[in-house]
Amino acid sequence: MSSKEKSLTHVDSRGLPRMVDVGAKTPTARHAAAQAIVRFPAAVVRALRAGGMRAKKGPVIDTAIIAGTMAVKRTHELIPFCHPLAIERCDFAVEFASPTQLVIRCEVAITHKTGVEMEALTGATVAALTVYDMCKALSHEIVIAEVRLLEKSGGKRRVGRSKEPA
Repeated sequence: MSSKEKSLTHVDSRGLPRMVDVGAKTPTARHAAAQAIVRFPAAVVRALRAGGMRAKKGPVIDTAIIAGTMAVKRTHELIPFCHPLAIERCDFAVEFASPTQLVIRCEVAITHKTGVEMEALTGATVAALTVYDMCKALSHEIVIAEVRLLEKSGGKRRVGRSKEPA
């Protein structure tokens, strides 16, 4: 494989799994944003809106943001080769992009030797799972879709139109 070809970073020369050594890297400002989309049946959205976005279990959006934030901080406990990080910023934006489609965006920032893509993806995913859990009594036809990295900056590669953290 040439030096220009990409290779897996979590595999050593013998093909064994490993955590990437970031010891010699210089800390830089790192930022990542990810999103998950939750699609609801129309009747579920009507019930949620009529109830002020509350379900029997409580406030749907607030609970999802809290769960997503907790997940961001614990990503290293869920994904084996993620480094434990002292997260400096974690923000969520949750809004309906259409009458039945809720978009959950998670942004994470840190000054460190490694990026926070996995933290942003984990935050968005767990927030979406929490919305599902809070609303499943209304329907099991809720769909979590299109979990994806939107942008990242601060490392060797930049993805998307990332802005530097505020």
